[in-house]
Amino acid sequence: MQSGTPASGTPASGTPASGTPASGTSALSGASGASGRGPGGARPWRLRFGRLFRGGAPGNRVLRLFVRLARRPLLPAVRLWRRNIQLRVVAATLLISLAVVLALGFVVIAQVSKGLLDAKEEAAQSQAAGGFAVAQEKANAPATVDGPDATDNKVGRDASTWMNSLVKQLASGGQTAFEVVALGAGTGEQTLPGVQGVKGARASGNVDPTASVPLGLRRAVNHATGAFQTFSEIRYTSGDGKKEPEPALVIGKRLSDINGDPYDLYYLFPLTQEEESLNLIKVTIVTAGMFVVVLLCGIAWLVVRQVVTPVRMAAGIAERLSAGRLQERMKVTGEDDIARLGEAFNKMAQNLQNKIQQLEELSRMQRRFVSDVSHELRTPLTTVRMAADVIHDARVDFDPITARSAELLAGQLDRFESLLADLLEISRFDAGAAALEAEPIDLRDVVRRVIDGAEPLAEHKGTRIRVLGDTQPVIAEADARRVERVLRNLVVNAVEHGEGRDVVVRLASAGGAVAVAVRDYGVGLKPGEATRVFNRFWRADPARARTTGGTGLGLSIAVEDARLHGGWLQAWGEPGGGSQFRLTLPRTADEPLRGSPIPLEPEDSRANRARAVAEAQAAGSAAGRTPPDGGDRSPIPPRSAVAGAMPVPADPTALPGNGARVVARPADQAQQEDRADGR
Repeated sequence: MQSGTPASGTPASGTPASGTPASGTSALSGASGASGRGPGGARPWRLRFGRLFRGGAPGNRVLRLFVRLARRPLLPAVRLWRRNIQLRVVAATLLISLAVVLALGFVVIAQVSKGLLDAKEEAAQSQAAGGFAVAQEKANAPATVDGPDATDNKVGRDASTWMNSLVKQLASGGQTAFEVVALGAGTGEQTLPGVQGVKGARASGNVDPTASVPLGLRRAVNHATGAFQTFSEIRYTSGDGKKEPEPALVIGKRLSDINGDPYDLYYLFPLTQEEESLNLIKVTIVTAGMFVVVLLCGIAWLVVRQVVTPVRMAAGIAERLSAGRLQERMKVTGEDDIARLGEAFNKMAQNLQNKIQQLEELSRMQRRFVSDVSHELRTPLTTVRMAADVIHDARVDFDPITARSAELLAGQLDRFESLLADLLEISRFDAGAAALEAEPIDLRDVVRRVIDGAEPLAEHKGTRIRVLGDTQPVIAEADARRVERVLRNLVVNAVEHGEGRDVVVRLASAGGAVAVAVRDYGVGLKPGEATRVFNRFWRADPARARTTGGTGLGLSIAVEDARLHGGWLQAWGEPGGGSQFRLTLPRTADEPLRGSPIPLEPEDSRANRARAVAEAQAAGSAAGRTPPDGGDRSPIPPRSAVAGAMPVPADPTALPGNGARVVARPADQAQQEDRADGR
């Protein structure tokens, strides 16, 4: 070899001297091209794939059914993955450790492979350089007639015989460590298969010379001086039992024969041993890596188990505590952080239990006090009532001041009796002793009885009570006494706060629910009052007198009656626009409610009317005309419209509100309405 042209140099033809054959590059590019897709092919495929697993292709029932059946077995696994933190930690440890082992394995294999190939290249280059030197010395040796090495003499020998002898002598020192191939000059320029060079091709060990030496290497040797190398495969002829090709390092150089004619000499060094060593190293690394991954997963499982087990115990005990088993405690062992957590949890549970017991005892004492006071007051109240009745009956014989005092005494005693009755009812709800006597009833009959009872107060207030939706039966399993008490309270409150305007009672039934809504057009509710209106003894205006003798517990009792039925009692209101209270009950007892047939916000609310006007203007603009800007802008509809209104069909999709929807009153509109009312 020449020092200026190392065996690993770049050939003149541009073929890299690193030894990568052209066939390998083409195969790689072909594989890459086969797996590639156009720029718009990958994303639509992913979109279709994700859409498939979300719900299947629209319109294809078979495909949707297949996706549903395929997803069903995965649901338990997904649920387990979401709920088991130990599984997630172990899975994350598995993936991370697997990635680390793979990275280390690739690095180790690459380094070992590089080391083996570098060592092989150094040994091969040294061996090939010695062989090239020996071959050139034999070609330059002087001619002799006699001697023990008669086969090497030039006399009586032609170049062909000399080359055969040279290949055998050079290959005999390899002992299967390498093979020798000699090609005539110009062989690398032949393009047709099977065409020999000027001196022919010779090889040792049944090696196919033309197939084993790459064409690029032969061209490099023919066009430049020095030794060149590349990686290729040694292919054998059928004379060796069809031996399989094996990888090899091929080193070649241009030399001269005994006649001074050029020829190419190649050394082929098999890489079988290096490949076996590398495979053994790969198997060892894979086995050790799998063992390390499994070991790390086991360690992670044990470590996480030590942390997760107390947390699971705490979660289970917390669930039992929330269920009422306040005596549950965690088992604490050791003095570590987990033990401190258990001690803190037990101390919290103990304090919680003590506080709950104190509150229960206080609540029990309060209920007992209310019940006892209510019961104990009945006897003196009865005596006072009898005396007050005697005085009230004899008031005609008294002077005007004493007679008025007798009337006031009788009225306040009536309120006192109502208050005692409400307190007893509240105490029953608090003690959980309220019983529901449900039976199928028609809410229309209950509404008629309530309206008949409230008619004197409505006439006194100048209010008319209208009923909508009573053309068909509204049947539900309910306690008629409690439902009547709820509706009486709602209607009386609507008449009292309606300021002489109409009160509309609407009934509806849809699906598994029935509803009764009481709508008034009075002062309404301010923002935030819809959530406080059901509190005990709450009053919207503390300065407002209770002309009907209310106790302040009516709506609280009504809410408890609705809850006892499994229903809802909700309120809506807007300042100056009135309010609406809606009672929703299940059609069948113990049936859960999913909605109400009557919307909580009425259709004639300020927001709905503004929305209707906007829609009408939009429709008029689309039709090329502007609707007239006039009409009654008051939140109170005309009486004729209420009297002649048709029942509004029930809306089964109307969801129940949260009882807190209050629409604020705009300042400019409030000023206009105040001027219209003469205020």
